[in-house]
Amino acid sequence: QVQLTESGGGLVQAGGSLRLSCAPSERTSETYAMGWFRQAPGKEREFVASISWTGGTTYYADSVKGRFTVSRDNANNTAYLQMDNLKSEDTAVYYCNADKRVVHPTHSGPSWGQGTQVTVTS
Repeated sequence: QVQLTESGGGLVQAGGSLRLSCAPSERTSETYAMGWFRQAPGKEREFVASISWTGGTTYYADSVKGRFTVSRDNANNTAYLQMDNLKSEDTAVYYCNADKRVVHPTHSGPSWGQGTQVTVTS
């Protein structure tokens, strides 16, 4: 496991944008597949987006395709989730996740960020 630190949440109006960042809390030579899950009050956690450890493969939930973009900068060992055209339905706590192999809708890794609140007003 690796400790993760994430940031970038906030309050925006519908149609606005936010960018989330996630990185290991300490320097490491290991590279991880990384992604985000989100959870709204009273709802189950759901997959949002992820990127492979090489950066060559990405996954997106249907609800965010065309609006969110996941990327990474391995030089800084940081993953980013660019969220554009935000909708009220995107309101949730977003949790960064990392795994040595893959992060996708049916597999989450053992490492989690502390969570960052995203609130979209209409």
